[in-house]
Amino acid sequence: MKTGAEVQRPLATVVIRDLVTATALTLFVLTAIARLGLTDSRKAESSLDGAGPIPREL
Repeated sequence: MKTGAEVQRPLATVVIRDLVTATALTLFVLTAIARLGLTDSRKAESSLDGAGPIPREL
């Protein structure tokens, strides 16, 4: 082994593991949170759709 390899190998392992974890969290957790937010806003819009036109004040 070269000098410093005993430090670089564990560090590389941690970096790769963290990159995979961050990617998975971004894909799954943030998507789930976004879907919850979009679902709530769609429910609010659909409840307004059945109420008829919104009166405008001049």
